Amino acid sequence: MPGELKIEVDRDLCIGSGDCVDSAPAVFELDDEGKAIVLDPNGAPEDEVVDAARNCPVTAIFISGPEGEIYP
Repeated sequence: MPGELKIEVDRDLCIGSGDCVDSAPAVFELDDEGKAIVLDPNGAPEDEVVDAARNCPVTAIFISGPEGEIYP
């Protein structure tokens, strides 16, 4: 089904910059450890989610969809 994204945050890579939260606040937030977590993988259009992943300074966000890998 279109629009179903799988988003994974590599918590070992995440430095808690919050750029993903700034870019897609309905999708990401920082947890109590200051690391990004996924609230709702479909909380924003796919292009906004990919932009949020691209904004991650350490490439800790991985996105795939029904057709396979989307980012990186």
